[in-house]
Amino acid sequence: MAIDTAAPVTVDLGPAAQLSCRECGTKFPLGPSFACLECFGPLEIAYDFGSEGAEELRKRIEAGPASIWRYAPLLPVPADVATKPNLNPGWTPLVKADNLGRELGFTAQLHVKDDSGNPTHSFKDRVVACAIEAARAFGYTTLSCSSTGNLAGAVGAAAARAGFRSCVFIPHDLEQGKVVMAGVYGGELVGIEGNYDDVNRFCSELIGDPAGEGWGFVNVNLRPYYGEGSKTLAFEICEQLGWRLPEQIVIPIASGSQLTKIDKGLQELIKLGLVEDRPYRIFGAQAAGCSPVSAAFKAGHDVIRPVKPDTIAKSLAIGNPADGPYVLDIARRTGGAVEDVTDEEVVAAIRLLARTEGIFAETAGGVTIGVLKKLVETGQLDPSKETVAINTGDGLKTLDAVAEAGMTAVIRPNLESFRDAGLASV
Repeated sequence: MAIDTAAPVTVDLGPAAQLSCRECGTKFPLGPSFACLECFGPLEIAYDFGSEGAEELRKRIEAGPASIWRYAPLLPVPADVATKPNLNPGWTPLVKADNLGRELGFTAQLHVKDDSGNPTHSFKDRVVACAIEAARAFGYTTLSCSSTGNLAGAVGAAAARAGFRSCVFIPHDLEQGKVVMAGVYGGELVGIEGNYDDVNRFCSELIGDPAGEGWGFVNVNLRPYYGEGSKTLAFEICEQLGWRLPEQIVIPIASGSQLTKIDKGLQELIKLGLVEDRPYRIFGAQAAGCSPVSAAFKAGHDVIRPVKPDTIAKSLAIGNPADGPYVLDIARRTGGAVEDVTDEEVVAAIRLLARTEGIFAETAGGVTIGVLKKLVETGQLDPSKETVAINTGDGLKTLDAVAEAGMTAVIRPNLESFRDAGLASV
């Protein structure tokens, strides 16, 4: 992958102080860079959170807006971010999933963090919101990305609101619902012949070419800032639980960035004294048709072997996940696991969540709930411990997955026909 060596500029990104290599720890000034010049490891944000006490910080957060910007003191964004034109995502419900919990045999509280209520109906609005602030700071005029669908829509919408040009790239064979949602915002939507990994490679080449000058790729040259948006899931979950850590979390895996950043968010809350430090377990969820991280976890390997995706869960269909090795580290460190489920199990899980809790998840959510069910059945996850499962998107985007759902009956407009169809209560 190409390295962006653009000269650093002085920017106001709140508490963000430096870029730090996740592998060797080398520090760099804030800038549109994503790979270490020393070892080629990934860069992430290092912060200076100041000396504000935990109680004062907690009160400031609770007094903030009902969006991710309540956590502006913990994100790479300017303090006045809430006043800028953006989609204001976040503060989505943490649903007490009692019906689902009973069906799966939980004796402790099961929650579903339902991110389908974000502006473009997926968690990607969180990460794009942070990335666009970096794009503003670095003077970019075009917002772009490689995407499996949800990110394309989030970038298109955020760019439209903020007055950026957008040009996003997707695999040519995505679900039609996601194509329409990404294209409706008026930006340029470009299909690439190939899978997501092919799309991502193309975008990396474009960054190093004059044709891409002035372009901010949210998940490439802006990736360190983009990824921090996923921490807000951890922040919200803990605040919604009364400022405490959940005991177990089940998270879908595409690139693996969401899982790693949720763990980072939990660790930051502990270090800042906003939650009490106690053990928690993190579980990763993949579709069997694209499960390189699950395969490596089960085999006890540290290296991820890339695969060619073949699954209905296209939003998770990344055959060479960049954060895969870090997912393995976190699952093992916390005593969690990485598991996968078949497409048939994904569909069944979508229907199960809809039937029990009235939440219509896209295929990624079906993967998460399907893996949750499998983890309980195999004894890997303890149903006597409080658990959170994350639904990242809306089922209206992946209608084909459950196309067999429909009318129970067709009747004539009279009571006799109604009774003959077996619909009467008596």
